[in-house]
Amino acid sequence: MRKGEQTRQAIIHKAAPLFNKKGYEGTALSDLMEATGLEKGGIYRHFDSKQELAGEAFDHAWKLATDTRFAGIDDVPNTVDRLRQFLWNFRERRIGLVPGGCPLLNTAIESDDGNPQLRNKARHALHSWLDRLRSIVEQGQQKGEIRSDIDPAQLATLIITTLEGGLMVSRLERKAGPLALACRHLEEYLEAKVRAHRSKSGAKS
Repeated sequence: MRKGEQTRQAIIHKAAPLFNKKGYEGTALSDLMEATGLEKGGIYRHFDSKQELAGEAFDHAWKLATDTRFAGIDDVPNTVDRLRQFLWNFRERRIGLVPGGCPLLNTAIESDDGNPQLRNKARHALHSWLDRLRSIVEQGQQKGEIRSDIDPAQLATLIITTLEGGLMVSRLERKAGPLALACRHLEEYLEAKVRAHRSKSGAKS
């Protein structure tokens, strides 16, 4: 990697926690200068605008989040158990994430009305997340591990909205209980309503 690209990536790495904690509007140029150790010109030598840097910082934070949340998923043979592993990752894996919480939740709330570029970034990230979970569900149906009457898109949406809602309440209350409750509810739902069980006759139900 060339020195210029190394510097660019270092700026993104150091800016990501600022944007994730303070948001786009709350992150001042002086904050970025202090975090990176660069002057204004040194930062804008690598980025055309604060908007561009914020977008790159979101992409960086989101990649770390998805890599962490899907860690080890492909090593789990049963697709329902993959979904359960995903829940566990979401609840328990924090090392390696960009400080400040879920970048999707943070960016979606802040950019809802005032920053269409970042809002589009967040929407794209959400859709990629939905697609990945939906693909796991579809694979499970093909393998006979997930009930055929389950709507993959609806299940993916249910998982994400329940997790993000639980995470938001946990952050507001500064307690782990709401997120743990959301995960436990989803685990019970996966076992009771999603996993395909064989009847005594051998047919899946």
